[in-house]
Amino acid sequence: MKKCGKVFRQTAILAACLLPLLSAPAHAERIKDLASIQGVRSNQLIGYGIVVGLDNTGDQTTQTPFTTQAMSNMLSQLGINLTQEQSQKLQLKNVAAVMVTANLPAFSRPGQAIDVTVSSMGNAKSLRGGTLLMTQMKGADGQVYAIAQGNILVGGVGASSGGSKVTVNHLSAGRIPGGASVERSVPSAVGQGGVVYYELSESDFGTARKVVDAINSSMGPGTAQAIDGRRIAVR
Repeated sequence: MKKCGKVFRQTAILAACLLPLLSAPAHAERIKDLASIQGVRSNQLIGYGIVVGLDNTGDQTTQTPFTTQAMSNMLSQLGINLTQEQSQKLQLKNVAAVMVTANLPAFSRPGQAIDVTVSSMGNAKSLRGGTLLMTQMKGADGQVYAIAQGNILVGGVGASSGGSKVTVNHLSAGRIPGGASVERSVPSAVGQGGVVYYELSESDFGTARKVVDAINSSMGPGTAQAIDGRRIAVR
């Protein structure tokens, strides 16, 4: 009898330990965390520009001839024509050649402002205090999608004295928040044909089936259909 009572107490303790696990709610994932809509993505933009207004920390033009060439081309567009000899003699310590990059978000429209990153491509010591002149931002197809211009914010700090030099973070790259204005929108094929496609971040037939079941139970039978282990079509 004592042995049966001991077994009963052990069983009761085990059941009490397992009860919270059995009653715990099932963990649910949101579809937006598991999949993305096909065709909805950002596009990379790039441009070549000139930064002016630097405090003698710009390119050494004798070693970066593309800086003087870019300045000559820009001045000619403004009605100032320099001879080849004059262009070669330019010593522009307050000017730097830079590459300008940005991500064009999906569904961007003309007039929308986007952030840009400005990075020195020559031997400029620092871009702090510089201003990026009007720069065309092009996509992979060579079309202009945005125009960038503005004052550069550099997160680094540098100081030198008595032959010693201290630099914190990076001085040859910076950002311009809202520094580019979108000029052209990217066409999107989302929703054409009456179907939107979800793409799972990882191919899995079980997850695809669960996503289809969740959509159909919420929106009605036949709304979603799995194309394969990664793609789901939604009417």
